[in-house]
Amino acid sequence: MPPSATAGPRVPAVLYEYDPTRREHSQLHAYATWLREHRGLALPEYPALHRWSVSEPEQFWQSIWDYFGVVSHSPHERVLGSRDMPGAQWFPGATLNWAEHCFRFPQDRDEVRIVSYSQTRPRADLTLGQIEEQVRRVAAGLRRLGVGRGDRVVAYLPNIPEAVVALYAVASLGAVFASCAPEFGAPSVIDRFAQVEPTVLLAVDGYTYGDKQIDRRAEVAQIRAALPTVQTVVHVPYGPHPLEDAMSWAQLAAPTDEPLTFEAVPFAHPLYVLFSSGTTGKPKAIVHGHGGILLEHLKSNALHFDLGPGDRLLWPSTTAWMLWNVLASCPLVRASMVLFDGNLVHPDLDNLWRIAQQTRPTMIGAGPAYLMQCRKEGRQPGRDFDLSTVRQLGASGSPLPVEGYRWCHEQFGDGVLLNVGSGGTDVCCGLIQAATLLPVYEGEMSAASLGVDAKAFDPQGNEVVGELGELVITAPMPSMPVGLWGDADGSRYRAAYFEDYPGVWRHGDWVRFSPAGTAVITGRSDATLNRGGVRLGTAEFYQVVEDLPEIAQSLVVHLEDPDGGSGELILFVVPTDGVDIDEQVRGRITQALRTALSPRHVPDLIEAVPAVPVNRTGKKLEIPVKRILQGADPESVAATGTLIDPSSLDGYVRLAARRRSPR
Repeated sequence: MPPSATAGPRVPAVLYEYDPTRREHSQLHAYATWLREHRGLALPEYPALHRWSVSEPEQFWQSIWDYFGVVSHSPHERVLGSRDMPGAQWFPGATLNWAEHCFRFPQDRDEVRIVSYSQTRPRADLTLGQIEEQVRRVAAGLRRLGVGRGDRVVAYLPNIPEAVVALYAVASLGAVFASCAPEFGAPSVIDRFAQVEPTVLLAVDGYTYGDKQIDRRAEVAQIRAALPTVQTVVHVPYGPHPLEDAMSWAQLAAPTDEPLTFEAVPFAHPLYVLFSSGTTGKPKAIVHGHGGILLEHLKSNALHFDLGPGDRLLWPSTTAWMLWNVLASCPLVRASMVLFDGNLVHPDLDNLWRIAQQTRPTMIGAGPAYLMQCRKEGRQPGRDFDLSTVRQLGASGSPLPVEGYRWCHEQFGDGVLLNVGSGGTDVCCGLIQAATLLPVYEGEMSAASLGVDAKAFDPQGNEVVGELGELVITAPMPSMPVGLWGDADGSRYRAAYFEDYPGVWRHGDWVRFSPAGTAVITGRSDATLNRGGVRLGTAEFYQVVEDLPEIAQSLVVHLEDPDGGSGELILFVVPTDGVDIDEQVRGRITQALRTALSPRHVPDLIEAVPAVPVNRTGKKLEIPVKRILQGADPESVAATGTLIDPSSLDGYVRLAARRRSPR
């Protein structure tokens, strides 16, 4: 049963203690030992370590710089020039290059750094030396095309080695990279790429998804026609077709004697642009800098993901999700990445576990929806596959219900740390996640990440504990965006993150922190349900409904009453195969919600639908559905190219039309 929306402070239940032997050999334990030996700080327990990291940010981030041996071409004058948010100045005076740090361990040249799985072409393993050689050639090819510091190169590429190579090459030049997955339709890609005015477009002609051949030539033609600044299109061969009037990847990466060099850029120099989902308006073009991403990914990949020399991360992603950028940072900590492109559940639900058995990762990442589906179908990956190398299982993108926590522990035991986290594109990292020095708590994310001063605020800006509130960050972080592209005066940036609480970052999630520092995120704050003064996150709703055997998926929206009434609560459900949503099933849903949550949260309407609209990072589109039901034009609230199933909104559009028509 989920916690009540009105529950006071409570101590969360420990699901299990992480294996003490693995804990003592973890990267986080080694860092805490280094702090004692080199800084005279005795911080062996995570709560004290976290308090120090946010109360003394200059000391903490300088320790990350020193511990990992960051290489700068000119020294910084101080760690934090200004604490203002927005506008914090990190490591002023320092010049460096993120990509240089991916290749600074020559002793690893023969170590595999990329393992690429694809449903379009055979598996490929690349060593660090092979990657470096490709980056050297591609960087030289881009230089011949006139690409230099500050120019933009965009990639319409899947999660394949060429995409990673392109990112490293662009970064080495001090140019700016941006990518979209080829699953995105042309309008969604144009909405993103047009903002940054690129000079080079890298693209594939198509790909295979499961057993389906997808031709993307028409989309590439539309994209290039809509980007007048593009001077060169580079065809990365992936499907069976040529791209007309395009340079080949082989030509771009032609043999050359030019050495691989790294442009030394200021700490905040743009590295890449990530785009928000675009499901509630035009996507934001979020600019991340070299230095901020370098420090954040050193910290996160080592101290939270526990990755180091010889380790491997398998986290299926697309080039449109910030997890892909995290994967590309694995060489920073001398770890390798497993890339996957295709349908993760083809030919069946066990595909991820088979890939893990073959690639021997130390960390696997998966979406909570996937894990819950494995649980629902009775899959037994811990029994049926050799996953003995795995030390950590990550889950993010949407909330994981408590039953998911229990299932993961049943499958993997105390020797695998369940790292349920939440963060986002805006900061390109996890804000709340697990740590090897902490136990795993039942149904709760373990703690705020190191260096993240995360709290819950009420509408008046007061911190609340044990109650739902807005997730905020009250102190600057190096990986907060440099800004939004094209936002010269910073007005859109301030409006996006600092309008509600001046000087404090509002992330947009609805969160409850316990006195122990654990957290439950119950959905987006703008999608919370407010009935009779009781606010409830949508994730708590779904936890109850989707645990019923008759229900495969669900989505809930609250249409407020402008006159102050209770409004209308509508629950949409996708039935499991062979189930009709009749009055008996509706009665079971109603009773479950009344018992687990409150009578106020019994829906006024339960409507069966063929699909729940979900974007490509697994988030349900409550706000677009709500706006459609309120009469908004569907095209204005959701770009169908960002959805896994572009037709999934059709049923809601039809329902909205029926509700508006005279009876």
